[in-house]
Amino acid sequence: MFDGALSAASELYRGSREILQDTYVPSRLPHREHQVQQVAEVLAPLLRGERSSNLLIYGKIGTGKTAVVSQVRTELLRHAAAKGRVVAVSINCANIDAPYSLLQTVGNELATKEADRIPTGWSLDRVQAQLRALLDGRGGTVLLVLDEIDRLVRKSGDGVLYTLSQINTELQKGRVVLVGISNDLKFTDQLDARVRSRLHEEKILFPPYDAPQLQDILRDRALQVFRDGVVEAGVIERCASYAALENGDARRAISLLRLAAETAERERSRRITQDHVVKAKNRFDLDLVLECVRSLPPHCKVLLYAILQGYERRRGGVLTGEVYEGYTKLAQKLSLPPLHPRSISNYVLELESLGLIQANVVSRGRGGRTREIFVEVPVSETMRALEDDELLKAFARPRFLSQTVLTNFDNPNRSGPNYG
Repeated sequence: MFDGALSAASELYRGSREILQDTYVPSRLPHREHQVQQVAEVLAPLLRGERSSNLLIYGKIGTGKTAVVSQVRTELLRHAAAKGRVVAVSINCANIDAPYSLLQTVGNELATKEADRIPTGWSLDRVQAQLRALLDGRGGTVLLVLDEIDRLVRKSGDGVLYTLSQINTELQKGRVVLVGISNDLKFTDQLDARVRSRLHEEKILFPPYDAPQLQDILRDRALQVFRDGVVEAGVIERCASYAALENGDARRAISLLRLAAETAERERSRRITQDHVVKAKNRFDLDLVLECVRSLPPHCKVLLYAILQGYERRRGGVLTGEVYEGYTKLAQKLSLPPLHPRSISNYVLELESLGLIQANVVSRGRGGRTREIFVEVPVSETMRALEDDELLKAFARPRFLSQTVLTNFDNPNRSGPNYG
């Protein structure tokens, strides 16, 4: 069954496929040497037992922010291991629903005994008190890395940042240094003046990669993973060109190269061609949407499912009132306490910022103003991705091989991405 696929793979690869995965952090980060040095200089005082400044790192998606911080963090912990002065906790805020969840996660990362762990159900004040006790009990410095910190603020406000930024004034033996990573260049504009004042942060901006820089990154990976002569001329350049047109996203460029290789492998081709890159781009556009959907918080998944149901039923835009009613019914069926309309409104904004929907303000005369929501992703494929989730699998419907519903087919007057 697998002989053909395995023999085809052996003709393409000589290194580990992990090198082309998002999670892989190379020992060398081309065109980010300056940023590595900047981050290291800010955090260097931690190795002397001193407190460093808080650090906020800005840049568009795929500009190497997380990879640079991960590399510096690893080297920092290696140097600090002998004296045990520093411990690091890294959290992706895209997976955190509320301030309680963030503080609970940080506390449980620091807890060394089961009795010290923070369970669900405590009051927020008690969680904060236990976190302070854990920090003081451990001593030294906790380097707290908050990736996609702007998403946490959009969902939950800046109260938790205020708590973390002033926690050092309440500690006797421990201290916290914050490193925030944001895709939003105007992130701090959303913060209260008191929070901005207490952060006392240093800032580092990561510029987008241009096409030649992306080509260097791809060649570096290709040399490690592919056999000589496998990658045809123009493949690297085309992958880099596609990614450069979309904000210089290195992750997108690397993913395109990986998908092009997988396409060539399935076609039993001994070389990766530009045609494979074009096919990979079409596949990547859809895969990116589905990956984004699967990473949403629980209530956001239920909300999106309600939007898709309403959109499918109306065969066009759906109003926010209908969406909230549909969300509430779904949440109750799942035994989830429905969120307040204001929280749902924030989630609608988040779904729009991710490019999954478009919410247009419309006037209803004396009825005031509301939003009409249009779906910007393939409806049936997105619903199936949500139904694969453990939370929503009870709503899964029969599936047919020929069933394909594409974005905006229900409303030919609207334009959108082509997933054909």
